[in-house]
Amino acid sequence: MSVAHTDEVLIKSNGLELCSDQFGDAAAPPLVLIMGLGAQMIVWDRAFCEGLAGRGYRVIRFDNRDIGKSTRLTHLRVPNTMALMAKAAIGIKPKVPYTLKDMATDTIGLIDHFGIEKAHFVGASMGGAIAQEIAIHFPSRARTITSIMSSTGDPKLPAPTAEAMSMLMSPTPTLRDGYIAHHKTVLRVLRGPHFTEDEAGDADRGARNFDRGINPPGAGRQFAAIMASGNRTVALGKVTTPTLVIHGDADPLVRVEGGRATAKAIPGAKLEILADMGHTLPRALWPRIIDAIAAHVR
Repeated sequence: MSVAHTDEVLIKSNGLELCSDQFGDAAAPPLVLIMGLGAQMIVWDRAFCEGLAGRGYRVIRFDNRDIGKSTRLTHLRVPNTMALMAKAAIGIKPKVPYTLKDMATDTIGLIDHFGIEKAHFVGASMGGAIAQEIAIHFPSRARTITSIMSSTGDPKLPAPTAEAMSMLMSPTPTLRDGYIAHHKTVLRVLRGPHFTEDEAGDADRGARNFDRGINPPGAGRQFAAIMASGNRTVALGKVTTPTLVIHGDADPLVRVEGGRATAKAIPGAKLEILADMGHTLPRALWPRIIDAIAAHVR
């Protein structure tokens, strides 16, 4: 079945420009995909988006601020990562260029531009935390949220594995070949030992990311936003938006306890734990993930 797909456009939101495209019928219920730390909207694979659109939804993906083709906030500083993590570990919220609430406001500005009053929001990793922020601060705008491989921000939750932490802290190469090699390593660590059939496409994914526009300082500022946004557990206890939590039991970066804590914190949330899934969306699991999202938003 053919699914309509729009060209990329730059739209104004919250004083920024966000790059966005859409799949499916423009009159269908809107479903907004929010990507994670330093990740461009194309990490929501086109075929994945088409699968959701084929279930009867207007699927909207976009580049968060500071990444891809969206506004790069080059005038803002990049906070020290180790200092941020040290403060977060003892519950201190550092001063940062922007927070996840600001990024949630960007997302609301996106749907405002398209004249959408309420949408379904699906976020992965940092994007899941942004979806949670929408449910906390903009509850009237969310029909449902789906939080994938994210957490509550509670510093007492298990830390990433040593390998995942080392990968997270490693500098991103700024030359094309080096970036592609680095990207392959990152995905190998995040994916873990399972779903290795996806490795065949990793170099191509890295090339597309690089050619479209990486921004390591922007990823640093996004990481600062995560650290400064703190523990959402109490606020999530007041969320009334229907919520689905999806998490892999082999996630080395945001451990599965983060997903369990999210589902526990939000009243009535549904929890779907996927065996062997790490911190990626394996192609073999797309049907199950799409089925779960479609069932939830119905």
